[in-house]
Amino acid sequence: MKILAIDTSCDDTSIALIKAEKTHFKILSNIISSQIKIHKKWGGVVPTLAKREHQKNLPLVFKKTLNKAKSASRRTKIDLVAVTIGPGLEPCLWMGVNFAKDLAKKLNLKIIPINHIEAHILANWLRPIGENFKNIFPAICLVVSGGHTQLILIREVGKYKILGETRDDAAGECFDKAARILGLGYPGGPIISKLAKKINNGSRTSIILPRPMMYQKNYDFSFSGLKTAVLYDFRAQSPKIRTSKKYIQEMCSETQQAIIDVLIKKTIRAAREFRAKAVILGGGVAANEELRKQFREIIKKNFPNTKYLIPRPKFCTDNAAMIGVTAYFHQKEATKNWQEIKVNANLKI
Repeated sequence: MKILAIDTSCDDTSIALIKAEKTHFKILSNIISSQIKIHKKWGGVVPTLAKREHQKNLPLVFKKTLNKAKSASRRTKIDLVAVTIGPGLEPCLWMGVNFAKDLAKKLNLKIIPINHIEAHILANWLRPIGENFKNIFPAICLVVSGGHTQLILIREVGKYKILGETRDDAAGECFDKAARILGLGYPGGPIISKLAKKINNGSRTSIILPRPMMYQKNYDFSFSGLKTAVLYDFRAQSPKIRTSKKYIQEMCSETQQAIIDVLIKKTIRAAREFRAKAVILGGGVAANEELRKQFREIIKKNFPNTKYLIPRPKFCTDNAAMIGVTAYFHQKEATKNWQEIKVNANLKI
């Protein structure tokens, strides 16, 4: 089976063609057109600009996807079309959905509507052939990105329960806002991560930031207060200090560690309470090297028999390959009633 998948949930235009054989997936093509340069000067994604770029990029990305797939496989016939319907930015989502509808009509194919959050979870299935997913449920999954921070209990693929989520800013949003305060640009996560590396491993900084809700007996998150703490500390410094390399590097290190501490504490507590056989990560922030490393170390130390699944960094951020994988598990939802497919910007898993 070959699935053409489309994702325009935010500011990346992505189309992929994947070949599915049971639960093994071969990526024939996975093209992503980034809009970072366009939104960088605004310090975040501007929905109207993103919509315009999706409209311009979709035909070009589609053509590149097919051309690359032809070089990877003799047969490029498409069997199904999959498209993200939410959550995400509504104007952007409609660009992908309308493109998918037009394509499905022309090719007389069924469409599978996909939940973007579930796709971030199932991005973990984009693994080398030979790795299996037996005996991993129940699992605890942390989906952490610019728009979402959720802890999810997974009984099996398709059966999810949200244990907790952010009450305000998501972790990725906190990275972006902290970077903006420090004058570092957008997107904030990669910049903060890079500068945090400048601090010697294990050394303490002179800056101490709060770990919001870390010890509360629930699985919710809140990162708005952390961003505010960065702002107040920054404003309290003299211009000479707050623009110094040492201060900025230490603030990046402490901000990153504060976010990591909260994410790990809540996730590990959930894994213990629900006797998880696997801890799964997904979402753009899961590409953070320090986050990946510290999760790996604490799971190995405290849960040696628990599996740790995390996508390769390139599959943590938005991409259409993960949409295609998710579609494979939802084949029964494929439909030719194209007019009934609508977007839901606030879609829940």
